[in-house]
Amino acid sequence: MNLSLETKAKYACLYAGAVWGLFWIPLRELEDAGFQGLWITVVYFLIPALCLFPVTIWRWKYVKRGGFQLQLTAIISGGALLLYSTSIVYTDVVRAILLFYLTPVWGIILGRIFLGDKISTPRIIAMILAIIGMLTIFGLGAKFPLPQNLGDWLGLCSGFMWAIAMVLINKNKNHSTIELTVGFFQWSLILSLFAAVLLSPNNLPSFDKIVPVIPLMLTFMVLLILPGTYASLWGPKYLNPGVVGLLFMTEIVVGAISVAILAGEPFGIREITGVLFIAGASILEPLSQLRNVSIDHR
Repeated sequence: MNLSLETKAKYACLYAGAVWGLFWIPLRELEDAGFQGLWITVVYFLIPALCLFPVTIWRWKYVKRGGFQLQLTAIISGGALLLYSTSIVYTDVVRAILLFYLTPVWGIILGRIFLGDKISTPRIIAMILAIIGMLTIFGLGAKFPLPQNLGDWLGLCSGFMWAIAMVLINKNKNHSTIELTVGFFQWSLILSLFAAVLLSPNNLPSFDKIVPVIPLMLTFMVLLILPGTYASLWGPKYLNPGVVGLLFMTEIVVGAISVAILAGEPFGIREITGVLFIAGASILEPLSQLRNVSIDHR
């Protein structure tokens, strides 16, 4: 069975979301190692930016060809990543993930306004399931899930910025995913370094503190983060931004489970129920696509 480009893009986004569900682990390791505030994100982005620097030189003519639009997309997506990473530092991991994942709402609205995409019934159902699942995990019935601190607001803003980036990626399909990935991390580093120097100049980490964390960072970057980032920037070229947000919600499933196992945060009936709702929302459209492909081949 040959899968369509759209279906492959959906699986890429499902995979990328699952990878990003483990994104918090190196951030928390850096925090435990004594790094403070915004400098955590600087060190986090430094490793992939350095690894990808030779690619920038190798692909320079393509970077130039992408022009302002390529850099704008990289800046906005990198800014979204910076806000999201910082939110994980300043609030609970699950809260940061959940507030980021109002992205499907922003994505469907922006996709309708700027791309003319229809808001189909399956997408509305998927969005409702996702929001119910998110609110269930977040404590629906116990407290109203509004942002309560700086980290929460950063998580909310990062989701909106990511939805904007998805619209730009969809509108500029000619941009190479390689250049987008390189720009993504390089601008994340530039923006995080600017913010750290401006807002936290006295917490600059020493070189001796950075060296011990390099093996863990390299392992995560090479095996997970770089492939996951490539998938997260390739898939959205061929999908509605709202659908991208829904598919990326596999991050909540992986994130909630990994946090419960590795960080000892709660994962009971409420969390399981929420994860099932979100998982259902995430796979609803890919399953529908597979069903249509099967019917077409009969």
